[in-house]
Amino acid sequence: MARRVRELTPEKSARHLFGAEIRRRREQAGMTLDGLSEVVRYSRSHLSRIEIADYVPPPDLAAKLDAAFGTDGIFERIYALARHDVHPDKYRRRMELETRARLIQEYAGCFIPGLVQTEDYARTIFRLSDPRRSESKIEEMVAVRMGRQALLRSDAPPDVSYIIDEAVLRRPVGGPRVWRAQLAALAEVANTSTSILQILPFAHGEHPLMGGHLVLFTLDDDTVIAYEESITTIESLEEPGYVSRHQRSFEVLGAFALSPSDSRAFIQAIVEDLPS
Repeated sequence: MARRVRELTPEKSARHLFGAEIRRRREQAGMTLDGLSEVVRYSRSHLSRIEIADYVPPPDLAAKLDAAFGTDGIFERIYALARHDVHPDKYRRRMELETRARLIQEYAGCFIPGLVQTEDYARTIFRLSDPRRSESKIEEMVAVRMGRQALLRSDAPPDVSYIIDEAVLRRPVGGPRVWRAQLAALAEVANTSTSILQILPFAHGEHPLMGGHLVLFTLDDDTVIAYEESITTIESLEEPGYVSRHQRSFEVLGAFALSPSDSRAFIQAIVEDLPS
């Protein structure tokens, strides 16, 4: 018996629209999934799951599909929407702000910022945050997180400033191999043309952002939006008084944090102390 084709609802979900468009373009071209697999270099099974909207497409697939079908950026435009489908509304707001921001300032007190996480670090965090989460769901979330990072490699990336608490660097995640690679990735963004990273050392003592995670998004019109995150809550703040207070807190931390060059050396020293 032939396998029943899953019915998609492209009018309700960008992920379903992406899958439906693959199916439609592929059938118009008289192409099988095996044939498409050879063109875009993704396995037949992976493409099948994307086509029935079980998986969010990986970041580089959209451009390959546009090239394969000559669709002039249609798949890339749909992907820009579909990649948000994996997250609930409270996370979509942050992802939308990331794409609109000309400046992103982030204080991380508990974990590595998502825009500079490695795949293995992200995979470990997603697995630990919900032990019942399926492996396929974890891989889907990792793909979306890696897709967010394409923003930093775009033709017009935002400027990014990170302040990372020393506590984050003293808690190895995923074992020596994963942690070593993650620290190396951090060191690479310590001082580039579009990014700086500073470590806030334990020696500074108490500070106004202890126990939280803060992101400040400055948009093209100079509007600043503050985004707070804790274990169970996420809040987007636009009221000028709250935003101004958080901006000042970030400035204070930057004044007491290590310089980018000293922060890189600090990270490298931790790497050298890791077991081989």
